[in-house]
Amino acid sequence: MKLYLDTSALTTILKLDDHEYQWNSGRTLARDLLKYIHDKLVENNSDWKDLTEIDFMSGPGSFTGLRIGAVVVNTLANELHIPLYNHRGEKVEIILPEYGRPANITPPKK
Repeated sequence: MKLYLDTSALTTILKLDDHEYQWNSGRTLARDLLKYIHDKLVENNSDWKDLTEIDFMSGPGSFTGLRIGAVVVNTLANELHIPLYNHRGEKVEIILPEYGRPANITPPKK
């Protein structure tokens, strides 16, 4: 089963083969993303072991959303020993989020 994940906006998009799900994750993405994916796998009579590859929308988009999504897909691909692809269809060892611009981080005061 192929998993596609897009956490670049407030609405998370998850695809499992031909089934697409949208979830207004808001500020609960970090806490609930793995459970959400697992619940959708169960709805499709599947489990983690049934995943054969992962595609991830690696950016541009939300700084925090992309970081959370990247951690999840990198971990799943590594632990399940399955291929990982970025949004351009390139097979990658790990996902590095592409924010579209430098991160807006406040410089240190000292």
